[in-house]
Amino acid sequence: MALEDAKTQIDHAFTRGDPRGLSYENAFAGATSFLRRRYTKDLAGIDIAVTGLPFDQAVTNRPGCRFGPRAIREASSLQTYDPPYGWDGFDPLSAFAVADYGDMAFDYANVAEVPGRVEAHIASILDQGAAALSLGGDHFLTLPILRAHAAKYGPLALIQFDAHSDSWQDDDPTRIDHGTFVYKAVREGLIDPARSATIGIRTTNPDMLGIANLDARSVHETGPNATAARVREIVGDAPAYLTFDIDCLDPAFAPGTGTPVWGGLSSGQAAICLRELAGLNVVGGDVVEVSPPYDTTGATAIAGAHVATEILCLWGWTRRR
Repeated sequence: MALEDAKTQIDHAFTRGDPRGLSYENAFAGATSFLRRRYTKDLAGIDIAVTGLPFDQAVTNRPGCRFGPRAIREASSLQTYDPPYGWDGFDPLSAFAVADYGDMAFDYANVAEVPGRVEAHIASILDQGAAALSLGGDHFLTLPILRAHAAKYGPLALIQFDAHSDSWQDDDPTRIDHGTFVYKAVREGLIDPARSATIGIRTTNPDMLGIANLDARSVHETGPNATAARVREIVGDAPAYLTFDIDCLDPAFAPGTGTPVWGGLSSGQAAICLRELAGLNVVGGDVVEVSPPYDTTGATAIAGAHVATEILCLWGWTRRR
């Protein structure tokens, strides 16, 4: 069936009718959208929308993750033929109506207005009754995304995969910095530190603001299953937002990022940990800091596309029939 469909399917980003179902167009051809979902701004009947936030002017080291959403979409074309592996046959693409909401429009030279535009952009998805899955862009973006989600759900549990805590103290509301979004989110009451956890940390910050720190070494020593079990204990039944900074992965697996740190998780560890979080009430998520210019192989974007698909699965797992 798939071979026959491949002979006729092309440009599902524009030609797809039913928002549900797998796609069999050739991975190397056609217009790229996330998992070959249809581009649309009309989310009537859509369960979850994927959107790109191509902003990287808050980085402390190497820019380039503005190209992340485009690269992740292209890499995702390798995953559209079969249900995601390891989910007991659960296929979110067939069970739910998924759309690509396209990228956020903004003036790259007016950085100060970006936070408000991001919050409004995500709110526009949530207000239409869909969940939001974001492709970054740098990690500052998670702050205005959290503002939009907290306005709907109240304080959230944060599940953060990262090499850095991003909890550096910053009491200047005008600063736009990818290393301080957690601090500001705690100060603003967007997240509940007691129900939150960060996984993969391997840089020093003495104040984790009460957020559980399951650092990279602990993952290596106890394993991803035990790590996920601890996250499940911490988060409980709270509405949770999952953010995955691709630098959580060791540079051997994801070299294309702005602030790489050795000793990180492997792709396999991350995959197991994510899948073992199934059952948590994940209401939204993002993948950030994929910077294609620093990875000629495309491996980082491939990892980012897989992480985004896993977040889609986590969101759908508790909502499946």
